[in-house]
Amino acid sequence: MSNLSIGIALFGAMLALMAMRVPIAIAMFVPGAIGYALISGWNPLLNHLKGAVFARFSVYDLSVIPLFMLMGAFAMHGGLSKALFDFANGLLGRFRGGMAMAGVLACAAFGSISGSSVATTATIAQVALPEMRRINYSGRLATAALAAGGTLGILLPPSVTLMIYAILTEQNISKLFLAAYIPGLLAAAGYMLTIAVFVRLYPEHAPRTVAPSRAQFVRSALDVWPILAIFLVVFGGIYGGLFTPTEGASIGAAMTFLIALLRGSLGRERFAASLLSTAQTSGMIFMIFMGADMMNACLALSQLPTELASTVAHAGVPPLVIITAIMLFYVLLGSVMDELSMIMLTIPVIFPVVMGLDIFGLLPTEKAIWFGILILMVVEIGMIFPPVGLNVYIMNGLAKDVPMAETYKGVVPFLISDAIRMALLILFPGITLWLVRTLS
Repeated sequence: MSNLSIGIALFGAMLALMAMRVPIAIAMFVPGAIGYALISGWNPLLNHLKGAVFARFSVYDLSVIPLFMLMGAFAMHGGLSKALFDFANGLLGRFRGGMAMAGVLACAAFGSISGSSVATTATIAQVALPEMRRINYSGRLATAALAAGGTLGILLPPSVTLMIYAILTEQNISKLFLAAYIPGLLAAAGYMLTIAVFVRLYPEHAPRTVAPSRAQFVRSALDVWPILAIFLVVFGGIYGGLFTPTEGASIGAAMTFLIALLRGSLGRERFAASLLSTAQTSGMIFMIFMGADMMNACLALSQLPTELASTVAHAGVPPLVIITAIMLFYVLLGSVMDELSMIMLTIPVIFPVVMGLDIFGLLPTEKAIWFGILILMVVEIGMIFPPVGLNVYIMNGLAKDVPMAETYKGVVPFLISDAIRMALLILFPGITLWLVRTLS
């Protein structure tokens, strides 16, 4: 049995284990270790394991993940989400569908300090959903808008998915963050436009509302300024070269903690919950890293990524067709698989293929950044794409009176918006790279 055949067989075994609901880290680690031993022997496997874990977890850049996650946990448990929604509703609440738009805008703002789609969806929905249902928004529009808006938690920096991509591909985290802004803002604008068109076509889904008073708007604006301060200090410092992303994450976590503490919304129990949720999620991510590293080491020995890249390079297929096929593959994969394991498993195989393509004459670094943002977009689509859109499941848990089928019907217009945005980003890489080229 050739090394390539072993690699393909064990990759299939890993997918089978995942289908059997074996924990993702184990489903990747066990076949990877067996494949490594079959190709190189048991002693080389033991030598690899001896230093592999330390080599992975001693990487300084990896510390940026739990720090940004802690910042998001303090924001979530510290009650900052209500201030964001009240301010967004003050801006947009006067329009038909304005409260749904406000939910999307609040998701975008909260995502810029949380970095997590799940946290953004659950946190903003708990504030926005009762208000939307109180004034008779339809369950379809209310849940779909918040499920789609929650995906902005991974589109706008600090995105955990983007940080993992940067670590796996050895790219500059700051440049990837910078490249994500325009696509992320396009997503938010596209979602709000989708809501505006939807309520014009189907006005029964969103009632007319009374605009908040000027005093209410001013009060909400005063409540939201600390969040703006966190964003400006953290990301202004990173892009201004004052500190690294890891240092920015630690400063952001400290600022968020102090602001939540001064607001009186972060008691002992919520502080402990913030630490616990950060530790649990970080532990899960690091365990997946271990499993993915083992599987990727096996695949590297089998020469599967190299053979795949060589086959694609000599296939004579236009590069944009290959990129489109990869994106469709990720959408389908993301509909049945969580985004972190999907990224860590596939990037070491797919990335060399993409880097071997000539796409609009992009430089290697530009190509890597552009492809990373495309990956981020399809991961976001997978969060609301049937049959296992995680954000839809979250909304179903919060709005038990709304059938899941209704929410899936509601996200269809948002998926159309996603498809249009993806086509633009694939055909015009300059949209993604403009800020990087301008400010780097």
